Amino acid sequence: ASPDLDDVGVAVLDEVHYLQDRARGPVWEEIIIHLDAAIRLVCLSATVANAEEFAGWVAERRGPTTLVVETERPVPLDPVYLLRDRWDGSRLRALPVFGDGERRQPNGRVIAMLRSRDAGHRRYAPPRRTEACEFLRQEGLLPAIYFIFSRAGCSAAAMSLLDHGLRFTTPEEAAAIRAVAAGHTAHLAPEDLHVLGYGRWVAGLEAGVAPHHAGLIPAFKETVEELFAAGLVKLVFATETLSLGINMPARAVVLESLTKFGGEGHELLQPGDFTQLTGRAGRRGIDRHGTAVVLHSPHLAFERVAAIAATGSHPLRSSFRPTYNMAANLMAAYPRRQAEELLNASFAQYHESRRDVGLAAAIAEEEAAL
Repeated sequence: ASPDLDDVGVAVLDEVHYLQDRARGPVWEEIIIHLDAAIRLVCLSATVANAEEFAGWVAERRGPTTLVVETERPVPLDPVYLLRDRWDGSRLRALPVFGDGERRQPNGRVIAMLRSRDAGHRRYAPPRRTEACEFLRQEGLLPAIYFIFSRAGCSAAAMSLLDHGLRFTTPEEAAAIRAVAAGHTAHLAPEDLHVLGYGRWVAGLEAGVAPHHAGLIPAFKETVEELFAAGLVKLVFATETLSLGINMPARAVVLESLTKFGGEGHELLQPGDFTQLTGRAGRRGIDRHGTAVVLHSPHLAFERVAAIAATGSHPLRSSFRPTYNMAANLMAAYPRRQAEELLNASFAQYHESRRDVGLAAAIAEEEAAL
């Protein structure tokens, strides 16, 4: 082991549900399997439905494990469904996703509206982006994070609001924003700033609007994060990576779509994804409620939207898949028996083993009946 680990006492895996991510998940899993047993492990997540199973696997790999479950959200979340009524002057209508009562059932009023014979797809339409942003201001829901699952889409959205003439800041706030942006980019040459589109970016910031995604240089991202935390930038268009490890709470979160490109095709968001993204809505000590705004789509039934929002989490599944390269590295680094043990140490194998036990018990019961 590296001597750099000698003084490490605790390793924290924040957002441990990324263990299921196809690209990054196996790395998280290998950390849990290989990390020195003397180093304590803390795994955090708000979106794991099968926490007991996951804790059982960790205990099998690393010894005594404590499962801590908290079910109360610090700031209650109000999910609302936003649509445009073509028959009422294109007015936006914001309706609760859930009906009255403690059980989180889909709002029957919305279902009736969308199913009515005289309406169908002719009456209700998705709100335009500029309309949705103006709605946020009118309803006092700023600062807000507007999730768009595309880097180019985030940048284009911020510029479109600027071109549309929307402004969310006072002259005094714009001046403060300009000073912060200049300070964060002082190390960059003028020609570099020109290539990066600095002028348009700062103009958006001064209007209180900004994109945030992995395609921005660090100086730009840090500027946006500081200005948003200070309440100067009011609206950030972001990809889902903003929900990871950055302290940018908002009053409201907007989900323009509940589908995103997953590498091979477009996929519906899992309930845990919804919880992760809307976790930014509601600032502790400031807001009594957080608001999650879901835009209407004619391609996704409202009942599906409500089901995703109600469930809150989904079972964590391993993305660990043995590859030729992995097998070669294991054979080079370990004796064959130990290499096989490590391959069998994955969460995927633990899940299958538990499943096999259940199947064996069912077979034994059937055989006894025969």
